[in-house]
Amino acid sequence: MNTVSVIGAGTMGGGIAQAAALAGYQVTVYDVNGEILDQARERIVVSIEKGVSLGKTAGEVAEKARGSLRFTSTLAETAAADLVVEAAPESLVLKREIFTTLDTAAPPHTILASNTSSLSINALAGATKRPDRFLGLHFFNPAHLMKLVEVIAGDDTSPETLAAANAFVASLGKTAVPCQDTPAFIVNRVARPFYGEALRLLGEGVADVDTIDRLLKSAGFRMGPFELIDLIGCDVNLAVAESVYAAYFQDPRYRPHPIQRRMVESGRLGRKSGRGFYNYADEK
Repeated sequence: MNTVSVIGAGTMGGGIAQAAALAGYQVTVYDVNGEILDQARERIVVSIEKGVSLGKTAGEVAEKARGSLRFTSTLAETAAADLVVEAAPESLVLKREIFTTLDTAAPPHTILASNTSSLSINALAGATKRPDRFLGLHFFNPAHLMKLVEVIAGDDTSPETLAAANAFVASLGKTAVPCQDTPAFIVNRVARPFYGEALRLLGEGVADVDTIDRLLKSAGFRMGPFELIDLIGCDVNLAVAESVYAAYFQDPRYRPHPIQRRMVESGRLGRKSGRGFYNYADEK
């Protein structure tokens, strides 16, 4: 495996692209929005340079990584890779459309993978004619730093595809965790109460955002639930919550909270919009 394409140049897609570039792969990043592509290019370069300044990345590795990245708004161009990782918004319809296009354009050997955090891998694989070369690779934010990757096999994913995917994850210096194709897999299923209970406490006026975050961090969490929602994106968090809730046939344990929808509808999406549960407008 030498070439990797990433579909989606948002925070997650950019992080996956950066990790692959630093690991020595030739990386193509696709997004339909040219402005988002430009932002991703700048963000990745700044992040790589930060790694050099902190002594975590060798100068020659950083230079090679910057030179291995290319950006495009032509979806068909991204299909000509050994591995294509989709990191588009959490919509089953959108992702299936993307994979149908990729499946038609990609060479027979190409492995297609989704970074979905909650949607069925089998449902996505059904949009292609290569279910044996399809699987889930779920990274966590920030993808270039977080060590965990959930590797989700579909019913028809071949052992060879799983072996190649695990080798790819290992080459990034990350830990692959095998998962079954169940709603939200492991981490996001476990994380639902982390967000849900915090939102209910806030909604009932038990405590404010900062207090809840500080309490959870005092219990050992690196970030509080509202800090983490802002990092991931309130829109992404809501989409996952709704998907898991629907997948478990409206089990009350996974019910989204009205605060989530209000945040999204008001445009307070977190760090990426400059304001979420916290204000990032003045942050440098």
